[in-house]
Amino acid sequence: MSAHRSTAAPGGRIRRLAAATLTVPLAATGPLTAATAPAHAAAGDGVGIAVSMGDSYISGEAGRWAGNSDTTGGDRDGTDRAWTGSGYDPAQVYGATYRSGCDRSDSAEVLSAFGPAGAVDLACSGATTANVLRAGSGGQAFKGEAPQADQLATLAAQRRVGLVVLSIGGNDLGFASAIADCVEDYEFWGGDCNSTEQAAIDGRMDAAMAGVGKSIDEIRAVLSADGYAAGDYRIVLQSYPSPLPRSAENRYPASGWSRTTQGGCPLGDADLDWARDQLVPQISQRLAQVAADRGAQFLDLQDLLQGHEACSTAAAQGTGASTAEWARYLTTGATQGTMQESFHPDYYGQLALGRCLDLVAARPAGQNYACRNTPGQDASGIQLNQLP
Repeated sequence: MSAHRSTAAPGGRIRRLAAATLTVPLAATGPLTAATAPAHAAAGDGVGIAVSMGDSYISGEAGRWAGNSDTTGGDRDGTDRAWTGSGYDPAQVYGATYRSGCDRSDSAEVLSAFGPAGAVDLACSGATTANVLRAGSGGQAFKGEAPQADQLATLAAQRRVGLVVLSIGGNDLGFASAIADCVEDYEFWGGDCNSTEQAAIDGRMDAAMAGVGKSIDEIRAVLSADGYAAGDYRIVLQSYPSPLPRSAENRYPASGWSRTTQGGCPLGDADLDWARDQLVPQISQRLAQVAADRGAQFLDLQDLLQGHEACSTAAAQGTGASTAEWARYLTTGATQGTMQESFHPDYYGQLALGRCLDLVAARPAGQNYACRNTPGQDASGIQLNQLP
């Protein structure tokens, strides 16, 4: 990373991070419309398809990258799946959604779990709860696409939907801006930001969770309007995995520039610990409460990337799912991809998410679960634990 990350304070890169947003198949397709939806299937026919809705953590953002590398040219030590042999074509991974910035990758969670024949990805990088709600309920179009619930209505009328997986709320909380501020504090001032950012997130929390609850209500309303009974489908609300490790698990020291120039994880120790052990669990707990209140199944992902985060002592840069980083590091957006890919589950992380969802789908709908990985193993080592 030293070849493309200046050892001087990279102010432009930090400011650009504030514009990077949380993201998360028909991964290579554009928005679903009546003209593009598949042939009709009645709600009672078959098991049904899985649909993902929400933001970048489920759309497939960062699926271009199979690990991280310092190498700036060619296939970046095999990590760049957009490498064509003579150049780069991100549409190989994100399809038509690369142009809009929704970044639905071919390895997105529902595709990894069920394959393109059994899943449709409606999620879009940067989406908020307002982009999930139907237009008639105050929902807003986003990146040239109709609100996601309106897209779901089109889909549900023409194919049986058996599972809806939702990841939303992080952008309502301003999570990306909070991390950007912490990066800036670390690189410019050598200080910590967590107390200020925690107060800001606390101030947004109730409204954000109300939006998540309304999103679930909208999904139910859409399916009910099309004749689906409550037992015809299930809704899974999932939390967010931490892309960064605790300070004690970071292989780069807090002093100097190695977290910036090599690791791509430029946060101070106190902020790393805050994000990993306070902020991510707090969001998970509040989402679990929303799921319980709305009768949705909850999937806790806060430990899914444990030991595979960017800069983790238990992982390394390069390829190889058992040892690689499963989260995209902070990129300059100049020589390696785009800024909005930063701090999202990469290709390996998405395969792990898909394995987790596959395991959940095989279990009863009335139970809640948590997923984490097995150290030294690839996605096949994902463990599913029932929550109390």
